Amino acid sequence: MTLIKSISGIRGTIGGAQGDNLTPIDAVMYAAAYGTWVKQQRDKNEYRIVVGRDARISGSMVQQLVMNTLVGMGIHVIDLDLSTTPTVEMAVMMEHADGGIILTASHNPKQWNALKLLNNKGEFLNAAAGQEILDIAEAANITFAEVDVLGKITRNDAYIDLHIDEILQLDLVNKKAIEKANFKVVVDGVNSTGGIAIPLLLEALGVQPVKLYCTPNGEFPHNPEPLKEHLGDLMKMVVDERADFGIVVDPDVDRLAFVDENGEMFGEEYTLVAVADYVLQNTKGNTVSNMSSSRALRDVTEKLGGKYTASAVGEVNVVQTMKDTKAVIGGEGNGGIIYPELHYGRDSLVGVALFLSYLAEIKISVSSLRKLYTSYFMSKKKIELTPSIDVDAILKGMEKKYANEEINTVDGVKIDFADTWVHLRKSNTEPIIRIYTEAQSQEKADILADRIIKEIKEIAGL
Repeated sequence: MTLIKSISGIRGTIGGAQGDNLTPIDAVMYAAAYGTWVKQQRDKNEYRIVVGRDARISGSMVQQLVMNTLVGMGIHVIDLDLSTTPTVEMAVMMEHADGGIILTASHNPKQWNALKLLNNKGEFLNAAAGQEILDIAEAANITFAEVDVLGKITRNDAYIDLHIDEILQLDLVNKKAIEKANFKVVVDGVNSTGGIAIPLLLEALGVQPVKLYCTPNGEFPHNPEPLKEHLGDLMKMVVDERADFGIVVDPDVDRLAFVDENGEMFGEEYTLVAVADYVLQNTKGNTVSNMSSSRALRDVTEKLGGKYTASAVGEVNVVQTMKDTKAVIGGEGNGGIIYPELHYGRDSLVGVALFLSYLAEIKISVSSLRKLYTSYFMSKKKIELTPSIDVDAILKGMEKKYANEEINTVDGVKIDFADTWVHLRKSNTEPIIRIYTEAQSQEKADILADRIIKEIKEIAGL
């Protein structure tokens, strides 16, 4: 079954049976449920929703279904067509729209697509709003507009440029220093909309882009998740082109990773660390990342006099914690940068601009920058349990066992030791506990994970 209905949207594979896959009927039903929810938020004469998509093969079909469903509900649509997740978020704010829909399955393979839903602030919906939309779809109590009050579709291709303009106006984006540095950068756009947006941004900053897989045709040339094992071509091209570094983004451009001048990974976890280092040097304040992100961000934050807070996993949780703690920079360890000075959403474009500004100002190579930070290594494992086992009781048992350590139970159980940590999370859909550990060597991280798995089995009586 490959249709996943969750509070963060609807995601599935194209084709197959209705209700089991993301079929046209499912796309229409959930677009209509979202349109109904939008109308319930405020009673007004006219509603407007921004719609944009990544370059997936199914994107145009799904977009037409979604937009015309909204038209059928009497809602006006601002059509961005090929765009990025952060650009759609920016457009919702700049249009003063009632919401937004991004058609993207993020880093999932090409057969997947999804409807990601935004509120009128251009931010992802919280759990309560997401559940309301699922309930509306389940009830199928949806009213469409009469013929004289159908919505209209207005095409607007300017928003990637407008998004870049907003970034260029940020105080911490040092365009003069970047231009002076005369950078040459290879861009892997995974044949999606990053191949449009990132080169345009680089050119606007006076950087020479070298394009790799920047044709937005949705034919992903490799697994679209920006991990080392998928980026051999980028690593080689950076060296062959004698570039200063390489950039890779996922299909909807909210995850960002770098390759240094030697063709080595900068480390996806360290994208946020380096950008936060630059921001904190210029803006005193706090930071946030989710519990499964590297301790390196806490190290940098505390060194520069700020307070670090770990949130529950999920962008909406990171954003809420950032607001609560008045964080000046935050995000997720998977390469997601959230810079509130621009907007509350993961944004690879602003991440690139801030990273380039830092590099241009300190005048060192990307590999030298990476050496400024403590190296941490992660282990990510899971333990499958029988359905009869009480997973919550196991987590309680682990919490009790390590009661003398620094414990956080906002999202599962995170145990902070002196120089390592472990984060235990249960799956919402199956009897699995995910075990994330971090230490200053891969061996230590793996040993800690194996020890924790053994202890979980003992508590479970396995």
